[in-house]
Amino acid sequence: MKALFIVTAFPRHEGDVITPWMGETIHRLKAAGIDVEVLAPAYRGSQSGFVGGVKVHRFRYAPASTETLTHDVPAMDRIASAPAMATLLPGYILAGALAAARIARRENFDVIHAFWPLPHGIFGLAARNASNAALVSTFFSSELNWSGVSSKLFGPMLRRIVAGSDAVTVISTFTGDRLRRFVPDVKTVIIPFGASAQQHADTSTTAKALRTASDPFTLLFVGRLVRRKGVDVLLNAAVHLANDSRLQVRIVGDGPERVSLMNEVSRLGLGARVQFEGGVSSGRITEFFESCDALVLPAIVTDSGETEGLGVVLIEAMGYGKPVIASDAGGITDIVIDGETGVLTRAGDAAGLARAISAAMDDPARMQRLSENGKVHAKREFGWDTIVSRLINTYELAVNHRTGARRRI
Repeated sequence: MKALFIVTAFPRHEGDVITPWMGETIHRLKAAGIDVEVLAPAYRGSQSGFVGGVKVHRFRYAPASTETLTHDVPAMDRIASAPAMATLLPGYILAGALAAARIARRENFDVIHAFWPLPHGIFGLAARNASNAALVSTFFSSELNWSGVSSKLFGPMLRRIVAGSDAVTVISTFTGDRLRRFVPDVKTVIIPFGASAQQHADTSTTAKALRTASDPFTLLFVGRLVRRKGVDVLLNAAVHLANDSRLQVRIVGDGPERVSLMNEVSRLGLGARVQFEGGVSSGRITEFFESCDALVLPAIVTDSGETEGLGVVLIEAMGYGKPVIASDAGGITDIVIDGETGVLTRAGDAAGLARAISAAMDDPARMQRLSENGKVHAKREFGWDTIVSRLINTYELAVNHRTGARRRI
């Protein structure tokens, strides 16, 4: 079977660290007998070629100096910070659709797989109409936050993409529910792309097993510093625990909220308790995971409806055998089953989060049990074997659907 992935971004050269999960997905599909090529936008005039052994088709959509809508920063984040970048969207959509149709007409793909169907589902429909390939569309939730989704333009476009797809996948139960707000009768398959559980040997198992309730407790946050991550809720929870000398908070990541969050730490008098590490290498992140006592993801739902489509970092922490504390926002509840695979608190509830953190510090044995359960859960539900199996099965169903549709014509 041969598939074309339509994506927002793909490594621009060997060693480019963006979207590592996409490369790993392709690698594992290849091992399972699926040949994958990629269609991605150019970045500053970059050309088609091979990256990591994968054939990458690049489409040009603007003068080279302005082809920066994607790759470094998510496209919608870039447009939000620089609205003039929206002028690139018409060229992006037209060029991408023409390229998808041209490549699909020339190559013998069995499946066209469109990631982030707004707008890439338009490319997928163009490719499907130009060939005999089936179309699979995968939603991640963020594209469903667009204010335009419910407008007269984007609502019908979304429904047309879903109707023209031979299979639709979502990364979480939450994303499926959100999609059904616009397309009530859509049938979806949950495939948690970007969330595969990597099982790691915990080099600090012995040390962590010896922790008692009176020992220091390092609580780790890893993620982009944006509003929906709820780091401000974490800081306010730390205020509730100001008299508990055990707690140390380490925040790994960067983003537009970093300066305001650091100012908030100073205002709240948390300077000695909260440490910002900034963006770090993958090797350093491993060190942070191995040395922490628990990971926290206090995500919220913003006023514009943004939240976590899944909560990949929770799965990563579980792979390290670390207990997790998280809010009940978005797709997090697919990962964290309260009292079984981790601890859930109400989104935006700083006092509730503080109580959960305090209980975690007081009961190391319980947290150890949760971490063991979480590691098993992550491997079973989010491991590569599960992801690849579901994906191949979806491709087969999509091809059968497409073949049946052609016979009825």
